Amino acid sequence: MYKKKKQKQKKYIIIFISCICVFLLLFASISLNRNYTIVESGFKDVAMVINKIFMYPFTSLNEDKGKDLSKSYVIQKNVNASLENEITELKEALELKNTLTEYNTVTTTVLSRNKSYWFNIITIDKGKLSGIDKDMVVITKNGLVGKISKVSENSSEVKLITSDDVNYKVSVSIATANGDTVAILNGYDNKTSLLKVVGVDKSLNVSVGDKVVTSGLGGKEPRGIYVGSVKKIENDKYNISKTLYLETGQDFDSIHYLTVLKEKK
Repeated sequence: MYKKKKQKQKKYIIIFISCICVFLLLFASISLNRNYTIVESGFKDVAMVINKIFMYPFTSLNEDKGKDLSKSYVIQKNVNASLENEITELKEALELKNTLTEYNTVTTTVLSRNKSYWFNIITIDKGKLSGIDKDMVVITKNGLVGKISKVSENSSEVKLITSDDVNYKVSVSIATANGDTVAILNGYDNKTSLLKVVGVDKSLNVSVGDKVVTSGLGGKEPRGIYVGSVKKIENDKYNISKTLYLETGQDFDSIHYLTVLKEKK
């Protein structure tokens, strides 16, 4: 009897360890800058479904971590507050459909964020089955958020414009007193919450408060999506160009719903 019980325990331990290994391999693989394999895509979808079902009810309690949540009314208060904020955010995302007439829009829910890559990647709950494809632009009511970097059947990864990936650049247009000028959005300071625009001609008359939107060059992003406004201007170390720091209306620490733009065919 004791021997059988011990064998049963060993079996459960092996299954548990195997599951952990599989998921570790999965999340290690999806952090790489490449497309999913069929196997990775399948595991990704399964992991996201499990995460959405079992983990979401606990996310609204993060602010009270370490406190005594044994009283049901405290838990309910936190849940209600979280739901009210998310309902408001979802309504604002849906209203985007009325303003983006040149594109079909897909409203998505954020499933997860890796704390190690908080300002780099967000995973959403829509994928190929919803018509989402790589490089599609992702926005909120406050403007540009990022673009689709990886896609599986039922989920996708969004690379944020706050990403520290030096290869991730967005062409932007700055509305100056001399007219519009094109530059590159590349970089983010999470301490000041400012985006960085590089390669601005030193002779251009750029002022604090000038608006910055996507330029539409290169065919990857639609023209005219709001990015931010100029908060600070610095000359580069060689004194041949300017670096602009942009203030956005988006709180990149708190994103729950995103809108993906699909160009009408």
